[in-house]
Amino acid sequence: MTGDRHLASVVTWVDHSYHIPDPLPPAEPGTLIAATDHGPDARLEGARRWTVLYHSTNARGANVAVSGTVLLPSGSAPQGGWPVVSWAHGTTGVADACAPSQSANLGSEVFAQELRALLRAGYAVTASDYPGLGTPGPHTYLVGADEGNAVADIVIAARRLVPGLAPVWFAVGHSQGGQAALFATHAERRTGGQRLGAAVAVAPASHLEAMLAGVKASHVPSELSFAFYSLVGLSATEPGGPAGDLRSLLGPSAAATASRVIADCVTHSDPVLQGVDTERMLPLQGDQLRRMGERMGAYGDPDRSAITVPTLVIQGGADEDVPPAWTDEVVAHLRRLGSPSLVYRAYPGAGHEQVLGRSVCDLLAFLHAHGGTSPGPCTPSPSRQG
Repeated sequence: MTGDRHLASVVTWVDHSYHIPDPLPPAEPGTLIAATDHGPDARLEGARRWTVLYHSTNARGANVAVSGTVLLPSGSAPQGGWPVVSWAHGTTGVADACAPSQSANLGSEVFAQELRALLRAGYAVTASDYPGLGTPGPHTYLVGADEGNAVADIVIAARRLVPGLAPVWFAVGHSQGGQAALFATHAERRTGGQRLGAAVAVAPASHLEAMLAGVKASHVPSELSFAFYSLVGLSATEPGGPAGDLRSLLGPSAAATASRVIADCVTHSDPVLQGVDTERMLPLQGDQLRRMGERMGAYGDPDRSAITVPTLVIQGGADEDVPPAWTDEVVAHLRRLGSPSLVYRAYPGAGHEQVLGRSVCDLLAFLHAHGGTSPGPCTPSPSRQG
């Protein structure tokens, strides 16, 4: 079934880090490095599941290896092949162990529920881990070009693994992945003969220039995870830059706490952060916060340029992680920049994760309207409140 005769047949890893050729040989984005066929996965609608390693490029244009998952629906493909949804996952953490491809539910049961709906609707699914999750180097958390390129390039890799997929694909993501899906619209040219039909961004991360200052002033300890992850992402993108070494940046005590958080995957109540003071954990002053925020925004704000493909933005009205007002501003700014086919739908009372289940039928209908499959009867599904 593979279209690459030189492909390694097994993806290997030690201590949650995938084995990558060192040095990594040059190759075009989307070139497969290795793949493991896990066969049908009963937890994901019986879809045939592969773990893949493939080439991509980061924001600096460097060749990087990325890991991910490819899922093929059970049964016979429709005439013209399965269309592809490239799923962009929300925050799972920045340690290698947090790579969704290493998890049975791809990082979260809420994510798995969304993927099952896509598979039932007749989509092949690709799911990038993003650079640095399970592969060499730190994860470039919320660096939009890195994520968007990886989301687009795994579609190329999937076509080389499974010939005969339909030429249309869609970028769909949540939170960090919502931001990634918006950036993937700028990477569509990378997929050559494959056409990006549309994008869907659910509660997309934004306003990164305000993240550090906002977390510091929030006095909500759980929010520190996102700040620490963002510092990792910035330092990985700009070695020796303003994020620098955590110990020198934050001081010994806060750096020790940050290191423990960075080593863990996302939980909703990390005991490491219980009762800590957000201002003490981020002892950064005004100018320093401003400079670092500007750099984060430059790399990661998803509304810096117009989007030319049909795009649906979805937002929960009770989201406490991505404030609705921020997404309102992102949509308004993208429209002012000249995004001709942008649709915005809000779901009153829906939280950060709950909005996935609430919006799934509208998402499938939007994909169908832009070249996707006919979803058939659909009922919104409950997702736990996030």
